[in-house]
Formats: sequence, C-alpha cells, structure tokens
Amino acid sequence: AVNVSAKQFNDGYLVHLVREALQGTGVNAKYLTLELTESLLMGNAEEAVETLTHLMALGLKISMDDFGTGYSSLSYLKRFPIHTLKIDRSFVRDIVTDKNDHTIVAAIIAMAHSLEIEVIAEGIETAEQLQLLMAQHCNHYQGYYFSRPVPVAHIENMLQDSLTTVSKIHAIG
Repeated sequence: AVNVSAKQFNDGYLVHLVREALQGTGVNAKYLTLELTESLLMGNAEEAVETLTHLMALGLKISMDDFGTGYSSLSYLKRFPIHTLKIDRSFVRDIVTDKNDHTIVAAIIAMAHSLEIEVIAEGIETAEQLQLLMAQHCNHYQGYYFSRPVPVAHIENMLQDSLTTVSKIHAIG
C-alpha cells in the first residue's frame, strides 16, 4: 500500500505515473493499493471519481484512509470506486470504553460491508479492541498490538518467522 498526497492526486499526472511505475517495475497491479485520505477525495469529489476510475482500470486497489474524520458524504461513498475503508484510530482508541465510538465503528463496518467494501481498523493496541472488532467482522487490523514500526531490513526475518510459526501450527493441526 502506498500513500498518495493531495499534491500527487491533484497534479493530473497520477494515473500516468502509476501506469509507468507498474510497467517499469513489472509489478502486477493487483498487488498495489493506493491509500487516499477521505478529505483528499472529498476536496473535489467529481474529479476524484474520474481519477479513481482510471486508476482502477489499471487493476490496482483503492483504499480510503482516515474514514470518519473528514467531511464524507455517503452519496459519494457509494460512487467512489474503492475497495477498502480504513477506520481512523481516533474511533478505535476508545472502542472498549466509549459506547459512542463502539457504535460508530460497528455502523461503519456494517455500512461498508453492505457496499461490498472491506474494512481495516487502524490503531489497535489491545486484545480487547481486537476482540470487539473481530465480533463486528472487521476484515483487517493494524496497530501496535501486532507490531511497532520496524526497519525494512527486519521485515524479511519477521515474515520468515511468521511463515515458520504458521507451518508449525499446520503440522500440529
């Protein structure tokens, strides 16, 4: 997943830049997700829909980041060609203790699933937060509960350790 800035999105060259990057690297577009903030997309929603449509035609995925913090319009949400909503950590942080945050998160997940959009919850720090999100059938989870940020050099070892653990679990089960 690659974050896209407002400047990159609005300069008119993003589709061309992404197309060239995919061709130049040989990376299959299905492995690329562009993350755009809700406020960026709502800045000029009509133009955003057009750009997103061109980007999706390349075969990549689009994720709306920081959902719930901007000025979202549900009428545009159904028009935006997106694959994933990322629930902002400000809602996840107090999901265990704040009934309103719990209700908002549950509503976002239910709405997204009804629109056939997957959901990622950001900022998970405790097992209790994860359990509540799992009970709501959130699709994906990220946060310090799983790992703090790590240097690139350590990622290969982390992935290898994860594969070893999964292999051991499958051998037992």
